[in-house]
Amino acid sequence: MADLEVRAEEGVLWLTLNRPHVFNALSASMADELASLVEDATARDDVRVVVLTGTGPAFSTGADISGADAHEHFDVSALDRANRIIRAITRLDKPVVAAVNGVAAGVGCSAALAADIVVAAESASFLLAFARIGLMPDGGATATVAASIGRARAMRMALLAEPLTAREAYDAGLVTHLAPDGAFPSLVDTLVRRLAAGPPLALAASKKAVNAATLPHLDAALERERHGQTVLLRTSDVAEGMRAFSEKRKPVFGGE
Repeated sequence: MADLEVRAEEGVLWLTLNRPHVFNALSASMADELASLVEDATARDDVRVVVLTGTGPAFSTGADISGADAHEHFDVSALDRANRIIRAITRLDKPVVAAVNGVAAGVGCSAALAADIVVAAESASFLLAFARIGLMPDGGATATVAASIGRARAMRMALLAEPLTAREAYDAGLVTHLAPDGAFPSLVDTLVRRLAAGPPLALAASKKAVNAATLPHLDAALERERHGQTVLLRTSDVAEGMRAFSEKRKPVFGGE
């Protein structure tokens, strides 16, 4: 089975993250392929809507940092891949739906929240887990989260790395739709069909206008995040955070 399942039918491009054994953590090749497929959707006459979703208990836990030596191989190129995904989602002149079937963490959370419509199953959750390994939020989350739910909640998610349940995320305005797990697939299907049957030029213009009004500094945010992460990736704290993650223990940060 492919790590990224691709299916196009009835005007909808379904992109399904399919590494359930690692909670759909994004490998470098998956991230590159995902970005390319979303970018290429612009020129596809058979695609009116793009859907991002996952298999198993997770939507995506973000970049794959598994392995004891992950800190030696995880570098700024992972940031560039994340930024490429976010730019592809927000710049696409077609609606992007994130069907969040389970936990969305790290850049998985960032990618979901960059989508135009975010449908969450009741068992899903949203987590900016970066601080747990000594990093800062990236993938544009410093802009998208604050734009959706305000500075106070954005700071809480970023600094305390506390998860929001799907219900909390919906009540806070972070996601557009919430459904019981059993009704989740049918709600996603209903919304996607409605978008696919909608007026494509009007939807494109609406998306562009709303993003311009609410995320005018997204590119600047992506660059600030890239700079900040580049510095943080050189620190002992990040090396300790990643080692602790792979060893399933609590990290001890020294501010170095």
